Amino acid sequence: MIIGITGTFASGKDTIADYLEEKGFEHFSLSDELREIAKEKGIDPTRDNLRELGNASRDEFGPDYLPKRVLQRAKSDKVLISSIRQPAEIEFLKKQEDFILIGVDAPIEMRFERLKKRNRPGDPRTLEGLKEKEEKEMQSKGKNCQKLHQCMQMADFTIANDGNYQELYKEVDRVLSK
Repeated sequence: MIIGITGTFASGKDTIADYLEEKGFEHFSLSDELREIAKEKGIDPTRDNLRELGNASRDEFGPDYLPKRVLQRAKSDKVLISSIRQPAEIEFLKKQEDFILIGVDAPIEMRFERLKKRNRPGDPRTLEGLKEKEEKEMQSKGKNCQKLHQCMQMADFTIANDGNYQELYKEVDRVLSK
């Protein structure tokens, strides 16, 4: 089984990934994959730089470049790929046996509070900044650019992460049971 996770900034993708790792899934993050590529190239791994690097990598090597990279390293039959932000990545993964895509979202104000708590470098520091950065990822121009809005529409299951951890885990378990 391959589970993909797409979702908005600070919606709970990593929290779901951590939970599924506890259930025996081998986890690969496409964002982490881009961070590794950025490190190899000496690029500062800011969110904007990673977005541009992802777009350039898909232009140069094909739209399925990142998921192919991680699947080549997978050793388990229970694989989780998080931080999917490009529809062609999903199209490639949907051709794999037993793939499902989970979309996760939460109210923007709640996500902004989570951003402030996690305090990652490059995260927006204002609600307006979050809205601006998110708009860039929702409907970027160009064939191989991020199109998060379209990815969310392609999800087989959508989770509204607007409660506590136990409620989120219950929703993830509901999806897995289907």
